Amino acid sequence: MQLQQIKSLINLARVDGEIVERERSYILNIGHANKIKPGEILPLFVSSHEEIVPAGLTNDQKFKYIFNLVQLMKIDEKMYRKEIKYCSHVAAKLGYNEQVMLDLMLHVSSTMGEAEVKALEELIRKYLTK
Repeated sequence: MQLQQIKSLINLARVDGEIVERERSYILNIGHANKIKPGEILPLFVSSHEEIVPAGLTNDQKFKYIFNLVQLMKIDEKMYRKEIKYCSHVAAKLGYNEQVMLDLMLHVSSTMGEAEVKALEELIRKYLTK
């Protein structure tokens, strides 16, 4: 995971005007799991960031990118139109047909086992256009 993906998560968290503690913790945990220190992440919370989706991502990396965004969107159990639109925009930049969001919104939850995540990755692979 690159720092740009953390910035995308922060952009999504900011869409509704407020970053709640559950969102902040989720982003810090994602960073920690990818060996990005809190000291690198915390300063990023104060502003929006240019949306640059890294080139050359594998299909697995693309899935993790969009999966983490959708999981963050659903973490506060409220989904706003702006959040869905943002995730759809990023999905398109990753090479997914924007209709991928329907399956993601239906199947992503905050507590998913490894087998569920792998099955979801296989399910949405059909939406990859590039």
